[in-house]
Amino acid sequence: MAAMPVGNAANGAKVFVQCKTCHVTTPGVNRIGPTLHAIVGRHSGSIPNYSYSAANKKSGVTWTEANLFTYLEAPRKFIPGTKMTFVGLKDPQQRADVIAYLKTQ
Repeated sequence: MAAMPVGNAANGAKVFVQCKTCHVTTPGVNRIGPTLHAIVGRHSGSIPNYSYSAANKKSGVTWTEANLFTYLEAPRKFIPGTKMTFVGLKDPQQRADVIAYLKTQ
């Protein structure tokens, strides 16, 4: 696997617009998907009052930058059985940018 590019948070905010149908970064606010506030370093399936898939709850994943980078490329490949329907961000720079943005949230 190639090294993760350096992310740009401002560019990531623009890419994140496509995520806003299902996710927000507001603490405690869940939509179709859970809040992504403070996602970096959080354990999967850990937001209260959100109905995660069994696959997500049992995955044991900690959302490190590296795990997010891989997950965002192909969520269903990373966690088979996840209910996230997004096909993923194929562009490595866009994934790095979104992660940089999420780190500011």
